[in-house]
Amino acid sequence: MRLSIAHETHYRFEEPANHSIQYLRLVPRNDTSQETIAWQVSTPGRMKRWIDGFGNTVYVSVQNGRHDEVPVIVRGEIETIETHGVLPADDGLPPQMFLRATRYTAMDDAIVALAEPYRERLADEGIIAALHGMMYALHTTVEHRPGVTGVESTAAEALAHGFGVCQDHAHLFIACCRHLDIPARYVSGYLFARSGERGTLASHAWAEAYVGDLGWVSFDATNCQSATDAYVRLAIGFDYSTAAPIRGVRKGGGDEELTVTVKVGEAQ
Repeated sequence: MRLSIAHETHYRFEEPANHSIQYLRLVPRNDTSQETIAWQVSTPGRMKRWIDGFGNTVYVSVQNGRHDEVPVIVRGEIETIETHGVLPADDGLPPQMFLRATRYTAMDDAIVALAEPYRERLADEGIIAALHGMMYALHTTVEHRPGVTGVESTAAEALAHGFGVCQDHAHLFIACCRHLDIPARYVSGYLFARSGERGTLASHAWAEAYVGDLGWVSFDATNCQSATDAYVRLAIGFDYSTAAPIRGVRKGGGDEELTVTVKVGEAQ
């Protein structure tokens, strides 16, 4: 499927800032599920491109001098390929590194209680069936509801609330996998949302679990499905903090207002 993407983010400050830095993971990964046709990321200031430890393309944008807004504009087309949610583990990253606990995916008693029943199902049903069962349990336990959690919320907090968004579902699935000694990682990207599918303004996040000879298998607990050719992968990481599409710091500026628009559609 060929998809067109238009993504605009605007930070507007209460008063002028003197210095700002943006870390942008907004370029699709190169893998067997997608091929970039055209892609452009633009924002004021000096931009430097580098590849982080996960293989993600990162632009660092530095804007000096007084400024009261920072716009980030993405335009692109990408060809996605149906892989039934499975990618080979050929990115050079040892899967065991994704057993690492993080603040977002730290386990508490409630997460352990949610995940532990699937340990027996791993032996009885196999890893794929058990993980799909666990994904369904998370989907029904934590209702998709924007506005209850925030970007700093942890998996444990989302589970306690019983509500969350795609970021929370991904963190919770990862936490449960790691409790079961299954490597799992966070994926940020876009979703061409068909009828009934849930994302946040077409920006989306999901998880991938390492399944032996198969490689990395995707699990989108928000929509209770594996990734299809409607998904575009931007970045991977231990959690949101290492795969966030945009993170920034600034000096001055006071309070800020953030507006985001994302449009994902089939290219003409």
